[in-house]
Amino acid sequence: MKNRNMVFYLVVAIAALILVACSIPNYGRKVENRNLPIQYFTASDSINSAKMSWRFFFKDSNLVALIDTALKNNQELNIFLQEVNISKNEIRAKKGEYIPFVGIESFAGVDKTGRYTSKGSSDANNEIMPGKDFPDPLQNYNFVLNASWEVDIWKKLRNAKKSALYKYLATKEGKNFMVTHLISELANSYYELIALDNQLTVLKENIVIQQNALEIVKLEKISAKVTELAVRRFEAELMKNQSTQFYIQQSIFETENRINFLVGRFPQFVKRNGQNLNDFLIDTIHSGIPSQLLENRSDIRQAELELAAAKLNVNVAKANFYPTFTIRAEVGFEAFNPKFLLKTPESIMYSLAGQLVAPLINRNAIKANYYSANAKQIQTVYNYERTVLNAHVEVVNQLSNISNLEKSYELKLKQVNALTESINISLLLFKSARADYMEVLLTQRDALESKFELIETKKQQFHGKINLYKALGGGWK
Repeated sequence: MKNRNMVFYLVVAIAALILVACSIPNYGRKVENRNLPIQYFTASDSINSAKMSWRFFFKDSNLVALIDTALKNNQELNIFLQEVNISKNEIRAKKGEYIPFVGIESFAGVDKTGRYTSKGSSDANNEIMPGKDFPDPLQNYNFVLNASWEVDIWKKLRNAKKSALYKYLATKEGKNFMVTHLISELANSYYELIALDNQLTVLKENIVIQQNALEIVKLEKISAKVTELAVRRFEAELMKNQSTQFYIQQSIFETENRINFLVGRFPQFVKRNGQNLNDFLIDTIHSGIPSQLLENRSDIRQAELELAAAKLNVNVAKANFYPTFTIRAEVGFEAFNPKFLLKTPESIMYSLAGQLVAPLINRNAIKANYYSANAKQIQTVYNYERTVLNAHVEVVNQLSNISNLEKSYELKLKQVNALTESINISLLLFKSARADYMEVLLTQRDALESKFELIETKKQQFHGKINLYKALGGGWK
């Protein structure tokens, strides 16, 4: 009868603990996600270039070799890879928390109890065996196997482990996004380097033309057709362009070293294609449909996994309001003398206990963690929405950029052809005294600037193609 009463009171106590612990504050805030548009502002395209490996997307073998080296040696990427390993170890740590802990313990000590205490007087009246008093002071030796296990009733530990798994997967997606960023940055720098090479070549060709023009002006001065002012103006223009060579050479040097830094090596010559940039063909890039961004963009996938982890963290924080049930057990040998330590069954000791603990008063820390977990969950929702929105905007911007650059390049090419022809025309007119020297000077200056702008536009076309490939989520596969 007494046992039944004890069970009844125990059940009532447990129910009371659960009722008190379950009075969780209501957070009650919801955030709705936004849906992607059905298509971009251009016509829908079922093909998506993001699915193409970077090895096939980039046709230049020198660039492919640089990217291949960068993916092995880039220090920032290798640092982030260690973050992935750290996240992986976190899963192992969380997994171990809901598996029973088993340990081994060995103890040796001595205990002297005061004679005029309840324990001391009790020990003084006891005998170990007939004729042998209780030792004083009392030595104690034990060799114990102990175990403890928190029964994961509310899935707190399993949710924490699952949250760690999502965080690990999120860091892997973060690594993929860094790979995409590294490849695009390296490719943009590579084509910038080729553009600078082309600008230096054009400048040197223009310097030769200006030197020839200067000689003509000097001859015209001898025949009194022009003054010393014309000679000085042509000399000044020539020296200005000769000086510009060194600025371009410095830019080439810095761009090479930026590439070397991304590749993870010390400054050295960067092998590249010596072809005229304007002769490079730009392949058509297919944008697909906006919904494919959710699959191809690593940063969106990372944000989605972080959101899943944040939701589980809310459940973990919520479970802290509930009672925790822990089982503890020990088994081993214990004796006051080492020679009795392994004597059975007298020296065998064991214990088994269950503990139920629930927070009742002063739950401020638990509430604060719960509120923080909810706030972080809402942060991750907003971050996910922002990432999706940013991805869509990046694609739309680059699609518009590529379209406008294509139209601009066609007009600039016609401008360059017209100004190139006008150089010879202006010199012929100048020799026949039908044009003054300023027309020749300005024509040469405009032709040089137009050639620079044409190279710059071509470079921007390559950058647009690379940035669209990145915006679509290409490069990490």
